[in-house]
Amino acid sequence: MSNSIVAGRAVELAPGVRRLVAPNPGMMTGPGTNTYLLGEKEVAVIDPGPLIEKHILATQNAAPGPIRWILVTHTHPDHSPAAARLAAVTGAELLGIPAPPGKVQDRTFVPDRQLTDGDFLETDEFIVRAVATPGHASNHLCYRYEALRWLFTGDHIMSGSTVVIDPPDGNMKHYLESLQKLKTLDIAALLPGHGPQVDNPEEVVDGLIAHRLKREAKVIAALEAHPGLEFTDLTPFVYDEVDTKLHRLASRSLLAHLLKLEAEKRATGSSGRWSLSKI
Repeated sequence: MSNSIVAGRAVELAPGVRRLVAPNPGMMTGPGTNTYLLGEKEVAVIDPGPLIEKHILATQNAAPGPIRWILVTHTHPDHSPAAARLAAVTGAELLGIPAPPGKVQDRTFVPDRQLTDGDFLETDEFIVRAVATPGHASNHLCYRYEALRWLFTGDHIMSGSTVVIDPPDGNMKHYLESLQKLKTLDIAALLPGHGPQVDNPEEVVDGLIAHRLKREAKVIAALEAHPGLEFTDLTPFVYDEVDTKLHRLASRSLLAHLLKLEAEKRATGSSGRWSLSKI
């Protein structure tokens, strides 16, 4: 088994499980989007990635058998746009949840079968269970490979970094609840949408929850010290350790924290200015 990340080269992670990395590296995508292929005689593809023809061809070439199913974790432009094209050339069934409202959504993804929490894809070779994990995206699903107890996490968990929670579709309260939900599952490894396999899932999930709650505490402290600011003006106080070039992105997650606090009646936003709620 190899855990190295090289775009365009299919790597066997376990018998019947392959990873192929799309050639779309970047600040938000790391080495590129991970496309996973499950099965030998008949193949399921998880997250075919962006609409890049050479990646679609590489996915077809990496499949040891006919591609029968295409599963999508969510409809952001680095995960699902290749799905419709790959289905058109293979006849595969599309599975997932349609795109929610919003500009940064792939509306070309129209599932043949809409999945809900706990739904299964059962084949002669493997069983995959859908796990609803809203937060990063409202239509986000993870997929648990039952025999291996591996969880394909899309952007719910990325290897080595945190994900942006971008309102209104991104929701910090839902994201933390979805992280907690993973602790109720029996997971041996995490297979993220970007980066290498994670073999200490419990530690990583606990670490992500602790990180978000620590950031929330900084939001509360910033509101105490600087009441009445807009969320963009709060960003330098809450993300003081983060490169200022990343503050625009960080401010979106900050807004998600504020909206969570508002939903919990711990903060109030009036005319775009935020303060702690008076008890």
